[in-house]
Amino acid sequence: MTAILPAEAPAGAEAPMKTPSIARLVRVELRKMTDTRAGFWLLLVTLLLALAGLILTIAFAPDEDRDFKSLFRTTMDLTSLLASVLAILVVTSEWSQRTALSTFTLVPKRERVITAKGLAVIVFALVISVNCLLLGVIGTLVSSGADRWTLSLGEFATGTLLQTLGMLGAFAIGLALMSSAPAIVLAYVLPIVFAILAETIPGFRDTADWLDTTAPAEALWLDAGDGTAWAQLATTWGIWLGIPLAVGLARLRRVELA
Repeated sequence: MTAILPAEAPAGAEAPMKTPSIARLVRVELRKMTDTRAGFWLLLVTLLLALAGLILTIAFAPDEDRDFKSLFRTTMDLTSLLASVLAILVVTSEWSQRTALSTFTLVPKRERVITAKGLAVIVFALVISVNCLLLGVIGTLVSSGADRWTLSLGEFATGTLLQTLGMLGAFAIGLALMSSAPAIVLAYVLPIVFAILAETIPGFRDTADWLDTTAPAEALWLDAGDGTAWAQLATTWGIWLGIPLAVGLARLRRVELA
């Protein structure tokens, strides 16, 4: 009697399904971010918003606010408003569009799918940052000329990091709630509420700098070499990114697919 080798399969049996690589899953998630109607219009509005902000800054801002760094930051700040929504939809769409069952059937390891989605968000944040850099270059050429190239490589890297963290934070909230509308509301309302509390409660300002994501971000835009600001950034995002991500992964393992 001849033994069947592990690499062989009995006659008529189906070959086992090959697990897609992470790179392939990331490409799929990037395509899903851009080829849906919601994704397309969100991207278009984000681009138009950045372009409108650039034009208005060139036309009306004081001369000192029309250098390369200021124009780059303007476009980054504007794109971050809607980029967070896109990051949320990446993960919540599986439940809102009822595709979770098919997605996690094709890739049973749920954490693998979420990892691909997170990597896709990072890739998209890098693409947004490069596009904002190009818009800043065009704006500087139009408004000021070659003597206003004030953006350093470190400042570009800092802006890209802040953009990436902002999108990942929204992504984590979306994973924790698994619903688009409440996740979007929470992602926008929480920073506002926290900033108001920090300004209105006496003695809370110094502590708030270690809990509010906007405080270290502002400091890093002004001085990318400030060690205190980097420590505050690590602390704040360790909380705002780590906690919802942990909650979301715990829910992911237990949620019923339908």
